[in-house]
Amino acid sequence: MADSYLIRPITDDEYDGFRLVLQHAFHGGGDRENPPWRQQLFEIDRSLAAFDSARPDAGPVGATGIYTFGMAVPGGVLPVAGVTMVGVLPSHRRQGILRSIMRRQIADIAARGEEPIAALWASETPIYGRYGYGKATAHGYFRFGRGDGALDPHAPSDSALSLRLAEPAEVASELAKVYDAVLAGQPGFPTRSDAWWARMLHDPEGERHGFSPQRCVLAEHGSGIRGYALYAAQGRWDDTTGLPDGVLEIRELIAADPAAAAALWTDLLGRDLITSVLADHRPAEDPVLYQLLDARRARSNVTDGLWVRIIDLPAALARRSYACPVDAVLEVADELLPGNTGRWRLRASAPGGGPASEVSCERTDDPADVALDVRELGAAYLGGTRLGTLASAGLVTELRPGALGALSAAFTWDPAPWCPRVF
Repeated sequence: MADSYLIRPITDDEYDGFRLVLQHAFHGGGDRENPPWRQQLFEIDRSLAAFDSARPDAGPVGATGIYTFGMAVPGGVLPVAGVTMVGVLPSHRRQGILRSIMRRQIADIAARGEEPIAALWASETPIYGRYGYGKATAHGYFRFGRGDGALDPHAPSDSALSLRLAEPAEVASELAKVYDAVLAGQPGFPTRSDAWWARMLHDPEGERHGFSPQRCVLAEHGSGIRGYALYAAQGRWDDTTGLPDGVLEIRELIAADPAAAAALWTDLLGRDLITSVLADHRPAEDPVLYQLLDARRARSNVTDGLWVRIIDLPAALARRSYACPVDAVLEVADELLPGNTGRWRLRASAPGGGPASEVSCERTDDPADVALDVRELGAAYLGGTRLGTLASAGLVTELRPGALGALSAAFTWDPAPWCPRVF
């Protein structure tokens, strides 16, 4: 059935139809406004849409797009294809359209030759493994009740720190400085342009759903801002008792050091008239879980986060760092990109992340030490998913005794990868 659909980038006059596919696929309403950042971020040349060959003027029936940005990986920042806006009209499901679009997109990224990896957030987890994406990060969702946010007496503090409320748009440049400082050492963080910050801070009244305008609290001292939190709250009272029942939603909390993070959490978890504090898209092992007096009161729920697809295997492996020296031969299978299939010798001589010149990945005829699919390599790429765990699940095979443990240790990275927002 997919052969009866034409896959191509859209034209300017097809943009509304492209958006309509996504509104139907994700059960959303029409856009009430079209902020400038939306057009600035949308890359029409990297869009793909499916058109019914029998009705080519009827508009798109399937869609996907890419954001071009950098992303922190162990030891550096790489150009990444940020896959997004993937959907098919409900009337055209189960006809192979998504498969055709995704395969074409992966081929296009590879042909472009600029991005060693692609990354996405999965709307449903069973979808993307079939296209070589592996689950590379996990994220936590926390729900605190009133009084649950007490920090341990041993949690770090700094008497020189002070907190300040600010309008987010007025301190955007300061927020970006903190974010960029953390990004340098935090795998999974995407780079943010001015347009991305505009999207982050966009807060139309019609989309608040009863919450306050988005607000910002800063942790700072004389040398500058060391952390920030973006949040919104909903004031509520129990009609039968008159007791406060407010909700505070932490949308992003980024800190350059533990004391600044502790100060921000203490403030937000102790706000008056609030009985529930919600925090989504946090690291699965958020440091605050070790700062709390009782970590169980975070009521944590952990789920998958970022999924990574290796596009150019030798470039991807040679342009990240490794936690310890490694010399291993990987036998990799890749159904969609045959150029990745085969045996690759990975060498890294500098522990803890040496310069790129000390890492190499080249084809070899030597016997393989470990065999795996490109999906599992993508899962391990950012350093958060252990190859040893994947081997225990039967997804990675050790071919030379002792090779897997050394390779798994080399791929692992601290801090664990974390992507703080869906793109």
